[in-house]
Amino acid sequence: MFRKLSISSWKFFLAGKGLSFRTGKYFAESILVGAVTGLVVVAFRYMIEFGHKYLMEGVGGHSSLSTILTGEAFARLFSTEAIADPKRWIMVVLPALGALAGYLVIKRFSSVEHARGTDSAIRAYHHRDGYITGTVIPVKSVASVLTVASGGSAGYEGPVTLLGAAVGSVISRRLNLTIRARRILMAAGLSAGIAALFQAPLAGALFGFEVFYSSSDVEYETLLPCSIASAVSYTIFAYFFGWDSLFSLPVNIAYDSGLRLFPYFVLALAVTFGVRFYIHVFRKTELKFATMRIPRWSKVALGGLLTGVFGFFFPDILGPSYSIIRASFSLGNGAIENCSVMVGVGFLCLFFVKATATSLTVGSGGSGGLFAPALVCGGALGASIGIFFKELLPASMEINPAAFALVGMAGFVASSIRIPLTAIVMVAEISGNHNLLLPAMWVCGISFWLNNGWSLYRSQVHCRESSPVHE
Repeated sequence: MFRKLSISSWKFFLAGKGLSFRTGKYFAESILVGAVTGLVVVAFRYMIEFGHKYLMEGVGGHSSLSTILTGEAFARLFSTEAIADPKRWIMVVLPALGALAGYLVIKRFSSVEHARGTDSAIRAYHHRDGYITGTVIPVKSVASVLTVASGGSAGYEGPVTLLGAAVGSVISRRLNLTIRARRILMAAGLSAGIAALFQAPLAGALFGFEVFYSSSDVEYETLLPCSIASAVSYTIFAYFFGWDSLFSLPVNIAYDSGLRLFPYFVLALAVTFGVRFYIHVFRKTELKFATMRIPRWSKVALGGLLTGVFGFFFPDILGPSYSIIRASFSLGNGAIENCSVMVGVGFLCLFFVKATATSLTVGSGGSGGLFAPALVCGGALGASIGIFFKELLPASMEINPAAFALVGMAGFVASSIRIPLTAIVMVAEISGNHNLLLPAMWVCGISFWLNNGWSLYRSQVHCRESSPVHE
């Protein structure tokens, strides 16, 4: 009897049926991918801060003053003070110079000349057996900082996903793993990059789980490796830059009235058509530059120059434009009394200008991502809809434009990038407010469903059956 008890006790500590040396290897390798990606993103973040300090703020003297909150944005468009300000004129040409420098860096040192960040990573997953060259890591980092930190209207999330995916791909090749393992670790690195830079570990894990398909299909094999890598990379990043969320939305802003589902439904419709505008303008701009019979370097410079022209009148659209998100969130913390229809129109204009400027920067061949601009566009569009409803509906509805901005961000990302779960979780993590999950689910579900077939990423396939990975 004691012998049987002893054997049973040992079985308690032994591996279960589903655990094996192979899955254990993925566990250890996911930790390794997360750790290396975390360190890479830390270095990338320092490069971003250096670039913004000495390019936009140093050379250009750019200060992202959200004049839209005070209603002065339109009054200063053609004012003598604005036209005579030399810093504005410098910021007209600086995005062109930065985009050109980034293009030349990629052309000289890397074979992925048209790397679009996340889109390139998705293409590598489906069509290149998860292979991404290691030269992407330093080259894409430098090129993206040169482009965005000089005022290019783009984001850093596209580059950082490609950096993380490259880390996973390189590590798998160094360890002589199978193609299947390479794809899994590539996805884990992609998730780790998002988790660290956006300081959103759960959203990062989900990102590598659902970004490969434009439908509601997911790559379930990647979920656990993505979760592990995201947790490790976020922890390393937070050790250097702190544990606070990327933005701050007052926690007292919550969903506590079922009557607000109707205005949120209207927001979902607005987001649906806003996403279609963003994608349509980007595709048309991309096609226009592709058909121009001029050297590629001049296309990039022209796109940057046109972005600078928009930035002359709307300085907030230059760079990542996080000032627009902060402005929309501040509507719920004291500035809400200053809301007016004119402020709502201003946010709506910022949506159109930001979408167009991003199309010019990235569509011309500039190095930058489309994810962060989608967040900004969603925030601006949501804030404008929230302000309009606040003016139209009774005060008893207690419409808060900041809440609409947050939910608009979620719906815009879910619909344009086809990642509803990631979008719902991400806006909660990056804002520090988890009280708006229900309206976020409502808007994300509607906009995702209505925009079936629309996606910013060409390399996404519809479902698992359509992917060469699962043929």
